[in-house]
Amino acid sequence: MPEALIVDDDGNALQGLMELVTREGFTSRGARTVEEARSELRTALPDVVLTDLRLPDGSGLDLLPELDGNTTTQVVLITGHASVDSAVEALRRGVSDYLTKPVDVARLKSVLANVARTRELKREIHTLQTTLRQLGRFGPLLGASPGMQKVYDLIARVAPTDATVFIIGESGTGKELVAQTVHEHSARRGEPFLPLNCGAVSPTLIESELFGHERGSFTGAERLHKGYFERATPGTLFLDEITEMPIELQVKLLRVLETGSLTRIGGERPLDVNVRVLAATNRKPEEALAQGKLREDLLYRLSVFPIHLPALRERGDDVELLADHFLAQLNQQEGSNKGFNRAARQRLRTYAWPGNVRELMNVVHRAFILADEEIGPESLPVELGGAGPTDASGPTLQLKVGTSIAEADRRLILATLDQHGWDKRKAAAVLGISLKTLYNRLSTYKTQ
Repeated sequence: MPEALIVDDDGNALQGLMELVTREGFTSRGARTVEEARSELRTALPDVVLTDLRLPDGSGLDLLPELDGNTTTQVVLITGHASVDSAVEALRRGVSDYLTKPVDVARLKSVLANVARTRELKREIHTLQTTLRQLGRFGPLLGASPGMQKVYDLIARVAPTDATVFIIGESGTGKELVAQTVHEHSARRGEPFLPLNCGAVSPTLIESELFGHERGSFTGAERLHKGYFERATPGTLFLDEITEMPIELQVKLLRVLETGSLTRIGGERPLDVNVRVLAATNRKPEEALAQGKLREDLLYRLSVFPIHLPALRERGDDVELLADHFLAQLNQQEGSNKGFNRAARQRLRTYAWPGNVRELMNVVHRAFILADEEIGPESLPVELGGAGPTDASGPTLQLKVGTSIAEADRRLILATLDQHGWDKRKAAAVLGISLKTLYNRLSTYKTQ
């Protein structure tokens, strides 16, 4: 059962709040001064502290140092002496919420419900950590290396909060998977998760995609269009390759992040949005700043909680763990039982993997197509020490005796295309068939 510590020098208010939180499913303790509250905190940390701002021996904010480094206890300030300055100062120093007297009971119930939900999420995450980490799994993420264990720790800490997360890593390291994992372990997990690759959208369209537009706001705007921010509410928006966003649009993005509202293109009325933003880049942030690809003020806003993803070459035995995982998926799809031999595993371990996990997945898929029962070095690309075009005998394709002609035909065509970088004209010439025949065969494979 979640626990609340209530701090108020008014005996009636203290008793009333303790009764209210008890009805909401909390156990409660009370204190009337800062010193009494400190003593209670030393005894045991509650899930939430509800404290008055003004107390006989100090301020409710004086309790915050007692909670430094503690990520489990939330602090809610309740005061009859509200001001903009005191609210800003409280939130700046780490207070979760700020309520005024007389207390809005519905609002307080909502705050307590969020505390209980966050507590339950943290318990689920702890269970997930203890049961799956030994197996090298954390949600959809796979890897048992120290670098990935650190990533898991960071995700577990930040996911239950609403903090902005900035994911930094080379192309192919799995930044979107990390974003999905953060979302799935947050209080927004039942809401939309919308990814947007900022580098894949035309600079002339990205503002409309993000913020939406009103009907008639520009030529071709024949209907109202809700942007990603509106469609993601009240869930999570993942902005991949944020440094590819036009610099002038970054100003508008920063304004939305700071105010929680936007105005559609051609609109006049600001719209409130409730979205958690996760962002990612494959560039080093300091280099993006120097190159004018990222605004400094936006970087500070995004970098509330950075997560650095290690490159695959830094993850040791995770290479084999991932390769076996990808191969198991292919075996399940095709009803086969292929496996890597010792020599192939050695090549996988020693390669540098400049394309990271994405490259490994593609290499495993290629090897699966080329090999029969056992995947050896000859089924790997030449850069991994496999057969290449400079070999005297040329690349080979293993076929089990009894393989159907249609299946042998399919595997030979796909292997030849792969060998020649999917240059269809060149592959057709090597195979001795027309380009039209090659396209017909590929069309048939897609429908099978």
